[in-house]
Parts: sequence; structure tokens; C-alpha cells
Amino acid sequence: MSRIYLVGFMGAGKTTLGKKLARKLGYSFYDIDKAFEHKYKTSVDLFFHKYGEEVFRQLEHELLVSTFRFTNTVISTGGGTPCFYNSMELINKNGISLYIKLSPEALYRRLTEAKKRRPLVAKKNEDELKQFIKDKLKEREEYYLQAQYQISGISVNITDLTKIIQKKEEDSI
Repeated sequence: MSRIYLVGFMGAGKTTLGKKLARKLGYSFYDIDKAFEHKYKTSVDLFFHKYGEEVFRQLEHELLVSTFRFTNTVISTGGGTPCFYNSMELINKNGISLYIKLSPEALYRRLTEAKKRRPLVAKKNEDELKQFIKDKLKEREEYYLQAQYQISGISVNITDLTKIIQKKEEDSI
């Protein structure tokens, strides 16, 4: 199978962890948000605001489905990717899924301390951002929790994670 899908809220560390994990496994790395921006020549945020969530989610889903042909690849999904079009079920059928779990407080810290402010949250004040994170996480976590593995995003041991993935891949052969 050799496809590992990282799911979780924005700021959870999917891209950072994904790159490290890919390097450790000798796999390729694929970021669905970056692939979207490259393919459509615009940022996710601008596209979302110009064409709406429904069109964005359809195109994002097409990108997800295109990853099912990949081998030896770690795939970082967008924060909402698993929550639409039965995507979490498809992810689990086509790869190993990992939910990078963080508390709302940890996500708030990461999003406010990030070098690059995310457009979706950039204009929110402290209280609005905290409420946004709690509401969205509550809405999305039912999908994230369907992942085959849950890991804390606070201190991930790449070596241990690599061993878990390699064992899962050996068991599925």
C-alpha cells in the first residue's frame, strides 16, 4: 500500500511531520493544499473566498482521489479534507491514516505563534480565534477520530512512528 495520510486541524503539524516522516521512510511527500495551489495557480484561501467552499471541496476531493495511485508517499491532507465526500473512509481503504491530535489551546498557540498567519484565522481576535478552533475542532473531530492511529502532535517521536508504520505495512502484506 505504502500511502500514509496525515489528518488533523490546521496548525497540527501535518506538513512538518509529513516531511520528516517521508525522509525517514525514504518516501515522497505530497501536500494536498500545496498541490491545489500549484494546480489552480492561486492560494487555497483566495480560491475558497472567490468560488466558495462547495467548489473547493469538490476539487480538493479530486486531488485526494488522485493520491490513491501513489506508492511510497506520505500525504498531508488539508484540515477539512477528511470531512467531506466520505473521504475518511476512502483514506482508510487506500492507506494508513494518522490523526495528529492537539488540544484547542495548543492549536491556538501554534496558530498565533506561526511565522505565517493563516488567512482563515488572520483577522480574528483572540476570543474569536479560540471559539473558531473549538467549534471547528468539535465539528471535524468525528472524522479525524476515524483514523487508524492517533498521535499527540506535541512531541512526536519519528523513529517510533516509523516503526509503527513499518509494522502495519508488514502486517498488510
